[in-house]
Amino acid sequence: MVKPTGRRGVPRGPPNPGSLPTDAAVRGGTPGSAAAYPDRVPTSPTPVPAVATVAVLLAAGAGTRLGRGPKALLPHRGGTLVAHVTRVLLAGGCDIVVVVLGAEAERVRAGSGIDDPRVRIVDNPGWSSGMASSLRVGVVAALDLAPARVVVAHVDQPGVVPDDVARLLAAHRPGRVTASRWTTSPARRARHEGRSEAENDPQVVFGVGRTPRWAHPLVLDAALAAPAAASAHGDHGARDFLRTHADLIDVVDHAGDGRDLDTDADLDLLDPADR
Repeated sequence: MVKPTGRRGVPRGPPNPGSLPTDAAVRGGTPGSAAAYPDRVPTSPTPVPAVATVAVLLAAGAGTRLGRGPKALLPHRGGTLVAHVTRVLLAGGCDIVVVVLGAEAERVRAGSGIDDPRVRIVDNPGWSSGMASSLRVGVVAALDLAPARVVVAHVDQPGVVPDDVARLLAAHRPGRVTASRWTTSPARRARHEGRSEAENDPQVVFGVGRTPRWAHPLVLDAALAAPAAASAHGDHGARDFLRTHADLIDVVDHAGDGRDLDTDADLDLLDPADR
């Protein structure tokens, strides 16, 4: 079989990349591919592939109680706290992390040290109204990626490790919420909170036999993420939604230290070299 030839007997090949129309290059078509010449093939929308898990990392606070500026920029393990928690979420099985910034957003963005294509950073201009607004901003950005589920995490929980996240994801069932329950020893919790051990008994703190006390991180089925965020107000996050839909919640116990880093008494959560 004789190949078709050009004017001088030269076999015809794919077009020279330099001869591609400018608009074809803008569309991202590979030279010689159908994508470069959309008018030659049937056109139809290309569906965006869904990801399994998107985490929303709430990191918008000013760190007023701690008095050291935004907690996202606290030094921890050779970097920043926000970069560390982001790595924990990714290592635990999240496909993408949406980081929500607020207070001093430009400075936090520039100094975060985050350089990972799996991380999206979004700003919440209304961060000062409370955590609820950051949750809504983060959930909207997360749902744009069409995930099956959304993890909600806080930047001020340095004690969370990848295994905690992995266990939450493994336990999660479609259509439900999976929340953390931290079983830090009563003695340690008592020392931290200045209470007696009896007052810090896990049955009291976590409401065994009554409504459980839920904590972050938590996993929401994607269909529940929007109504949970919509119900949030002030600094209460999705607490009202969780109480109203307690029958949808599964709890995973963690043996680590899930305290929030709020005051100087919590600085032991940070790496000793960074305190």
